[in-house]
Amino acid sequence: MWICPYYGGTFRPAEVVLTVPKEDSRAPSAGLVTESRRPGSAELDLQPTETLVAQFLDGELSGLQALQAAAPQLQAAVDAVADRFGRGGRLIYVGAGTAGRLGWLDAVECVPTFGLGPERVIALLAGGPAALVEPIEGGEDDPVAARADISRAKVGAADAVVAISASGATPYTVAAANAARAVDALTVAVVANPHTPLAAVTELAVETLVGPEFVAGSTRLKAGTAQKVTLNALSTLVMIRCGRTYGDLMVDLRATNDKLCDRARRVVVAATGTDEQQAAWLLHEADGEVKTAIVMAIRDLGPGAARGALRRHHGRLRAALDRPADTRTPPIPGEGPS
Repeated sequence: MWICPYYGGTFRPAEVVLTVPKEDSRAPSAGLVTESRRPGSAELDLQPTETLVAQFLDGELSGLQALQAAAPQLQAAVDAVADRFGRGGRLIYVGAGTAGRLGWLDAVECVPTFGLGPERVIALLAGGPAALVEPIEGGEDDPVAARADISRAKVGAADAVVAISASGATPYTVAAANAARAVDALTVAVVANPHTPLAAVTELAVETLVGPEFVAGSTRLKAGTAQKVTLNALSTLVMIRCGRTYGDLMVDLRATNDKLCDRARRVVVAATGTDEQQAAWLLHEADGEVKTAIVMAIRDLGPGAARGALRRHHGRLRAALDRPADTRTPPIPGEGPS
């Protein structure tokens, strides 16, 4: 089922039967590193809390350090996804359980952070929207639903599909990646085991090999932390590559609450060197559009001309600021809105 994460809408394919015969694509879990046990953990429950806390945090940190080995894979994924996204395609996350929920979380956060339409970054979650708030464990074993979800979401060659699975063998996720690749979408696996069925069917793979979990097999722990960091990095760096920041400034943010309105003013101040009162006035004249306000201030343009400069450079602020305008229509000086 396709989840439109920001507005909560769904596409509902044919009714899904969650108990189905397993596909051969799923590897036995017994051989997976993430299902194995840590040495010396047999008496974990007998340890004092101080020891448990120290061991748990050490394990999480070691998992994050293991991400460094995946940096070249992540770089390749960022560049490939940015190429599709920058040409108008979508970023589509696919997953089950914790992995799917993390994909949904990243999708929903991209909308206000980078000023995107809710259709640009979406999530396909095994079991549908209900799986966000309650476990629907059988959903991960349903390849029929996966293929229906890919079809219903109209995945195509313009899109980038990021399939997330700690085991790398989840039938729903493997089937979704297969279906996406069959229609020429870019496919990227994010997995926590080497040599997985999922990585075998995708064009690119980011292997976050974090090792055994603190509680054996509980991949919401180290593997989940690594997945969250990987998705944070992927979406953020894709948006940077596509011109949705100016330096480290969040220039495409949607100011939908007081905190974000304050941030928008501070971004305009930081980018232009103006004061907060003038920044507030510029944002008022620009209908809250941070990029438009910045172009108005730096190039001494009115809102329409500033928007035109941004359109000519496909929304890339740095390019819009570096080139001379066709028209110079200065904004009317005045105080900010009362």
